[in-house]
Amino acid sequence: MRVVVFESAESVTQFAADQVCRVIQTKNVPTLGLATGGTPLGLYRELIERHRKGLLSFKHVNSFNLDEYLGLSPDDDRSYHAYMRENLFKHIDIDLGHTHIPKTDRVDLDQSACEFEKAIADCGGIDLQILGIGSDGHIGFNEPGSSLASRTRIKSLTQRTRADNARYFKCLDEVPKMALTMGIGTIMESKSVMLLATGESKAQAIRDTVEGPISAMVPSSILQMHPQTTLAIDTAAASSLKNIEYYLESEQNRVAQRTTVNIS
Repeated sequence: MRVVVFESAESVTQFAADQVCRVIQTKNVPTLGLATGGTPLGLYRELIERHRKGLLSFKHVNSFNLDEYLGLSPDDDRSYHAYMRENLFKHIDIDLGHTHIPKTDRVDLDQSACEFEKAIADCGGIDLQILGIGSDGHIGFNEPGSSLASRTRIKSLTQRTRADNARYFKCLDEVPKMALTMGIGTIMESKSVMLLATGESKAQAIRDTVEGPISAMVPSSILQMHPQTTLAIDTAAASSLKNIEYYLESEQNRVAQRTTVNIS
């Protein structure tokens, strides 16, 4: 697991955007896994800006979002369909037919989950999965206690998760209690994973993810087993890490080695 610590959230955003650009520019038909919530907004704004400057095209990109609430139509302003439309898709040249968000406006949700998994497989898997992290270590809507081998399915949301997301609704009672989410096993099949976290409120979750035992009670801790995981975090989110000096030194060594190789 690569842990990269930055002085500011803006630096996290720039680093993340560079990683997304690298995947898009080096793959003929790149497939991105996308996240919602507050953390990725800076990344999406930066990607939009690079597209506007002619530095980045999404014409050949496939995308898969982690989750969607049950009970909200794609036209609902509070849905993740609307979130992606307003915060990224309508500002770039992506083919909307190549974007995939779990469908929850149909009776057979199990079939919807199976179709979502099949669509990922048909694209050859996800090249880069972008993740945020909940304050309790959940990724996607895989709450504490979720199976570490789980596939896309319906999940009940904890009161803590609903309270964290209540800012997008008029009140807590309006926050849906269930969602269709990509499973942990599905996430782990991504070729690479990049988890973004900023702010002190994520510090304990980051410590548990990086330095704690692998446990279903901290779903994000399974990323310790992924061979290509990068955590891009700011100093506040890194503030509880015991081994912080090692992570900083490791990144310095990585940069120095890359510079040496380039020079030679």
